[in-house]
Amino acid sequence: MSTPTTTPLLEVTDLVKHFPVKSGIIVDREVGRVKAVDGVSLTIGAGETLGLVGESGCGKSTLSRTILQLTAPTSGSVRFEGEELVGRSRRAMRPLRRQMQMIFQDPYASLNPRKRVGQIIGEPMELHGIASGRDVTPRVRDLLERVGLQAEHAERYPHEFSGGQRQRIGIARALALKPKLIIADEPVSALDVSVQAQIINLLKDLQTEFGLAYLFVAHDLGVVRHVSDRVAVMYLGRIVEMTDARSLYDQPLHPYSHALLSAVPVPDPRINAARERLVLEGDPPSPIDPPSGCHFHTRCPRVADDCRVEDPALRELMPNHVAACHHPLLGVSP
Repeated sequence: MSTPTTTPLLEVTDLVKHFPVKSGIIVDREVGRVKAVDGVSLTIGAGETLGLVGESGCGKSTLSRTILQLTAPTSGSVRFEGEELVGRSRRAMRPLRRQMQMIFQDPYASLNPRKRVGQIIGEPMELHGIASGRDVTPRVRDLLERVGLQAEHAERYPHEFSGGQRQRIGIARALALKPKLIIADEPVSALDVSVQAQIINLLKDLQTEFGLAYLFVAHDLGVVRHVSDRVAVMYLGRIVEMTDARSLYDQPLHPYSHALLSAVPVPDPRINAARERLVLEGDPPSPIDPPSGCHFHTRCPRVADDCRVEDPALRELMPNHVAACHHPLLGVSP
């Protein structure tokens, strides 16, 4: 992947997050580690959307929280506008919290049920000194209207809204501090299909209006295709392929990416029937004890002897298209 000529908004380098597994009654000793994020590097430019896709349990949500320092990384670097975030104290992180916000997967669990919507959206403004007193109410009402709700909704509680409306409240809260980067962790997976489209269109409109950058986390490649400039495919804590959205869908190079894409239905039944399907067998290996060599070799239909012993590096196989595979799918359409 070619390096941007300008400093990226977000730059993640060799980020690692391992969770210790402990055992014992009297002496609590470490017996292993869950390698949730295992050496991830990526960049996001200003106003860009990077889609992050992969099966459940591959480490997407942990990566998102670790980037924002909601979970302390084991090692690695996270730089936002050139400033290192790893190792900062909570006090030192506070000015940067305004610039980086998160939209959570569950729009109900992420909202305080004891507070009215106006308080949920308005309190961050007061805490960070953006508005205070009487200035908060008109700002809250303006945000609610921008995300497709009504000003009077500020006086209601989260349980009085539908799932789609609650997600709009979560988006309004994320926008309250005027951030430059929003990490959207499965923001539409819990919603009906018709509501998904509304939320996706809303996010795209807000990106155009405010110049936002997104890390859009999802397992549905059909959704990611419509919102992303580039896409990173994650498997067992690692990025296995990354390129622009069109190149990934036209020419996936990693067998795992090909398998994910082949599961996405195509509206034309003739094209859908003629496509080559790559069905993965078995479940992903345990992140406590990942396989030797290529982590994907236990499920890969193209596995060879070198895959079992040599861990493939993420390398550029086509212009601006990187993949970690010894035997990439060059010339094979999804």
